[in-house]
Amino acid sequence: MLRLQDVTKEFRIGAFGGKSVTAVRSVSFDVVPGEVVSLIGESGSGKSTIGRLILGLNPATSGSITFDGRPARAGKEYYRHVQGIFQDPFSSFNPVFKADRVFTMIKESYYPAVPEPEWAGRVRASLRDVRLNPDQVLGKYPHQLSGGQLQRLLIARALLLDIKLLVADEITSMLDASTRIDVLNLLAELKTRGLGVLYITHDLSLGNYLAERTVVLRKGGVVEMGPTDAVFGDPLHPYTRELLSAVPRLHEEWVDPAPVDSCLYHARGASGGLLEAEPGHFVACAQLESC
Repeated sequence: MLRLQDVTKEFRIGAFGGKSVTAVRSVSFDVVPGEVVSLIGESGSGKSTIGRLILGLNPATSGSITFDGRPARAGKEYYRHVQGIFQDPFSSFNPVFKADRVFTMIKESYYPAVPEPEWAGRVRASLRDVRLNPDQVLGKYPHQLSGGQLQRLLIARALLLDIKLLVADEITSMLDASTRIDVLNLLAELKTRGLGVLYITHDLSLGNYLAERTVVLRKGGVVEMGPTDAVFGDPLHPYTRELLSAVPRLHEEWVDPAPVDSCLYHARGASGGLLEAEPGHFVACAQLESC
C-alpha cells in the first residue's frame, strides 16, 4: 500500500542556505493493509521527518514514495485515504473554536452534499467507534476536554474519510498510562478493519506491544528492520541492542549490552543497502572501526 524507496531528505541551513544537513538517508520500507509498522529511534533520528514526507508536508530530496502503486502527492484525494495524527493533541485544535469543528471542516471539504441529519449520525457513530460518548464531547471547547479525548477526536475525524493509512506520530507521549493503553488498543482494533498504521515512537515497549514489524532508525538511516519478535528477540545491530538495554526492567540488574567484535553485515559479504540476515530480518553495517 505504502512504499518508500531510497528516500533522502536534506535541509538547507545557515544564513544563506549554503550548508545542508541530511535528516533522512536512503530509507526504504513498506506498509501493507491491516498492518502496524513501528518506526523507532532516538530523538533526532529522522522519525517525524519521514512521517511529514509521507503526509506531503515536506518534499523528499530524492527517492520515491508511492501509495497504492502511484506517486504519493499531497492533495485533497490523497488526504481522503492518508491522514496523520501528531504528538500534541492540544496544538491540533484552534482554541477559539469548539473541538468538533474538525468534523464540520471534513464535511465542507469532502461531503458537502450529505444532509445535516445524516452527517450528524455519521459523526456520532465515528465517535462511538473510538469509545467516546458523543454527548460528552460534542459542543465542547478544546480546553474542556482531556488530551486522550482530543486524540480520539482526531482519530474519529480520520475515520470519517475513506482512510487506508494512518501516520501516528508519538500520539501517546502526552497521555497518562490508562488513556495510552486505550488509544493503543483502539489502533490495534482499527488494523483488523484493514487500516495500515505507521506508528512513530521512541518508546520500545509500546512499539513491541502494537506492531507486527519494526524499523529502527539511527541518524536518518535504517539500521535494522524486520518482524517485531525477531528485532526485539534477536537484535542484530549494536544500536538496537543499546536501545533495548536502556529499557529499565524490574528486578533485573541494568547492564550494558555485550560488545560486538565483528560486523555481521561485512562478515557475510554485504555491500550497499541492507543485509537480509534471516528471512525478512534486515541489518545495516555496524559502523565498527574495523568496517
